Amino acid sequence: MYQLSFPLPQFMREHWQRKPAVIKSGFVDFVDPISPEELAGLSLEEDVDSRFISNADDQWVAEHGPFEESKFANLAESHWQLVVQAANHWHSGVASLVPAFGQIPQWMFDDVMISYSSPHGGVGPHIDQYDVFIVQGSGKRHWRVGAKDEGQYKEVIQGQALRQIEQFDAIIDVVLEPGDILYIPPGFPHEGYALENSMSYSIGYRTPKEQELISQFADYYLEHGFGENHVGTQDIQMQSNIGEISTSTYQKLSDLIYQNIKEPKRMKAFLGTMLSQPRHQLDIAEPEFPYTPEQVEEEFTLGTTLVKTSGLKAFYHEDCSESIYINGEKFDIHHDKQLLDKLCNCESFALADLHIESERTIEVITQLVNKGYWYFQYNY
Repeated sequence: MYQLSFPLPQFMREHWQRKPAVIKSGFVDFVDPISPEELAGLSLEEDVDSRFISNADDQWVAEHGPFEESKFANLAESHWQLVVQAANHWHSGVASLVPAFGQIPQWMFDDVMISYSSPHGGVGPHIDQYDVFIVQGSGKRHWRVGAKDEGQYKEVIQGQALRQIEQFDAIIDVVLEPGDILYIPPGFPHEGYALENSMSYSIGYRTPKEQELISQFADYYLEHGFGENHVGTQDIQMQSNIGEISTSTYQKLSDLIYQNIKEPKRMKAFLGTMLSQPRHQLDIAEPEFPYTPEQVEEEFTLGTTLVKTSGLKAFYHEDCSESIYINGEKFDIHHDKQLLDKLCNCESFALADLHIESERTIEVITQLVNKGYWYFQYNY
């Protein structure tokens, strides 16, 4: 198990979304959870989001996977980088990095992106709008971080796909070695390039834009058929200025909008489903033959462990144990707090440790297993 060498709560208070930081030996005796060959293998898969970026002779080229095996047969010795997004969804070793940062609210967690770089490989100077912990694996990588963007940087597009900026003055200039961590908040320009063959792990945290929240709430409102009645005007007043929107009309219409947004049950359901949707493909495999509730109940007596599919998001609201939200769906659990805790706060748990509160407990687990969200692991 990977464990941080520093107190994460204190770090968050001092640095989170405030200023970048370098933590030397953030992981002590760090060992790569995945090999370069395994990473290349992931980039061959159709469902895996991957890129290959080269910058030989300052000519930037970005290619998107999936790739053929022949892509890696005769690579240059330098100036290229392979990037795989959400590698934690597809590789259990990579997923084992995530719990070290588990105290950070998981509704913000995005993915673990892995970069394997040859010497001088990188993606150029750029600015991201999310928080990221960059963990150095094998090899060494030189990083520069600049002052926060306040409109002083000019964006350029390289290779028709890479959003970069022109060079910047560094406030951090450091070489990361295995186990070192570089934290970069949103809006700070940065650039990293490998000094030798190098593995980097980017644990990213992303919050939605305000426009995303509003537009997705509007979509949710329409999809569920809310507000189909026309606005009533029984108390309408005559007026002499025909182009005027009266204060009372403004108040009436704006109050209707506010009332819908502030309706707690509706808003909780929307936020739960929205925040539990993953941004990247999951490795979901439904069982070949669906389980029956009777078969699932039998698993409780066999010492079976229930394991969550890697990267799956399962949330609940602090003040409501009626429902849980998984992969963009809402599941009613009839206030079964033990089931809520096991499903949302554990990556796996022994079924024998779960008390069957009601038939609904079995029904929910059966449904989740048949969707491929959880799977049975046998401890024989």
